[in-house]
Formats: sequence, structure tokens, C-alpha cells
Amino acid sequence: MQLPRLLVVGHGYLGSHLAGELHAAGYPVVAMHRGESFQETYPVISGDVTSIDSFRDDLPFSAPDGIIHCASSSRGGPETYRSVFVEGIGNLQGAFPDVPVIFTSSTSVYGQTDGSVVDESSETIPDRETGRLLLEAEALARAGGGIALRLAGIYGPGRSVHLKKLLEGTATIEDVDPSRFLNQIHRDDAAGAIVHLLRTGISAHRGALFNVVDDTPLTQRQCYEALAAHFGLPVPPLAPPDPDRKRGWTHKIVSNAALRATGWAPRFPSFLSAVEEDPRLVRSIRESIAGPA
Repeated sequence: MQLPRLLVVGHGYLGSHLAGELHAAGYPVVAMHRGESFQETYPVISGDVTSIDSFRDDLPFSAPDGIIHCASSSRGGPETYRSVFVEGIGNLQGAFPDVPVIFTSSTSVYGQTDGSVVDESSETIPDRETGRLLLEAEALARAGGGIALRLAGIYGPGRSVHLKKLLEGTATIEDVDPSRFLNQIHRDDAAGAIVHLLRTGISAHRGALFNVVDDTPLTQRQCYEALAAHFGLPVPPLAPPDPDRKRGWTHKIVSNAALRATGWAPRFPSFLSAVEEDPRLVRSIRESIAGPA
């Protein structure tokens, strides 16, 4: 059976790993980013999702069979979110009509602050315009026969704010009760969820919505206390919460039951298991703290 031809939009932390995994699995894959074109084990073409004329003529095949939108907002505000996510998906659908888009959204669209369990049927009450724009982009992708994936906070080799702060000695525990839940997903498991849905068939999940999160929510306090015990370091001190957190202050447990019901399971069921079992994770964070040799 011929595997579908795929376009990965965004070649950053998640997109580059995903494209490599898809290529290794035998998928004809092309990645697109804003820089110059170059060759990995797969082609990486130059293109800007905010400009429909910048990419549709550069593919090595006439049209993809599926598109994965994991382009980053680069920490931009509402205008960037609108152009990259809402208008970006519209541009992809305009350039490639009837081609389903898998859109990587965020669990930040859940604004709950009461520690409750949220699933895909829960109310979405983001307290920021960026969250409302993510919901608009999700609706576009799903209405076009695609899938929306609400990813928890992504960590992995070279990237873990909690681990880095603990190891460099700058971590603090928010002086609030109850301590807020941290919902996370290892980069490899986020990519694995996408590969899994592609293998089972995008058409089988047409218009679907899934949370992509590991099995083990931790409170911030539990996370830092466990990390401190693991590394033999002092438990971080208490400090007032940061009022300018990028995604606002929420307190909820995000359920992955719907995605698990499709047959997916995370390789790293918890952040702490990844700290113990992924040799790349701790080593890469230590190297980022040490800087260039």
C-alpha cells in the first residue's frame, strides 16, 4: 500500500523531529519553513504559511495527501496567532482544497482554575485572545476534514523549563494553595501521536479533536520536590506566582483518554519517568546550562 504524501508546515522543535520520524517510517514527506530551502534526508522547502503564493509551486509532488500544521507563533501576540494559525490554515486549504490538515493546537484553550479534569467535551474558556484564535483555527481544520490536537506543554531533549530552572538553581515554587497542575508531553510522544493517527488514517478521525498529554499530571510543587529528591538538590523556595505567565494561570488536569482509546500510548507516561529513562533529556539540559565549551 502506498503511504500518503505529507507536508509538514513548520520545521522547528516538533516539526523537524516529526518529519524525521515520518521519513524513517517510509512516508514521502516534505517540510516547509521560512528559511532557505535545503536537504535533510527529506526536502525542506522555503515557504511562509501566511502567504499562499510562497509555497504551493515548490513541492516535489503535485499536492500532498495530508498536511501537518505545526508552525510556531514565535511567542507573538494576537496578530501573529491570527496570521500563522487562522489565516495560515485558510491558506493551506486554499492552496490544497480537500487535503486534510492536522493542526497542533494547545491545551491552553482550557481556562479552568479549579483543578478539575478536562476532556475534549469540556468548556473552553481561554482568558486571552491568543487562546480564542487557536479555537478558531481548530474549527477551520476540523471543518475541512482534518484533526485538531491540543498539545500540553512540550518538553524533551534540549527543552524543559522546569528541569533547567531546577538544575541551574533559579526554580521557585509558587506560593499558592493549591499548587497548580502541570500538564506536559514529551516531544517524541507528541510526534508519535501524529504518526499514530496517520497510520490509522486521517479519514478515520475526520473532524476529530484530541488532547495530547501524558498519563501523569503533577502539581508544580510535586514536580520540583521530586526533581530535587532525584538530583539530591534543595527543594526550591516559595515565591509569588508570575502574573505575566505566557499562558496565564490555570489549574486543571487534562485527560488523554480519547486519544488512548484509539490505541495510542505515550512512551514516557510521566515527566519524571522521562527524566529517569531518556538519557538525552538531562544531558542536553546540563549542556545548555554549561554553554559552549
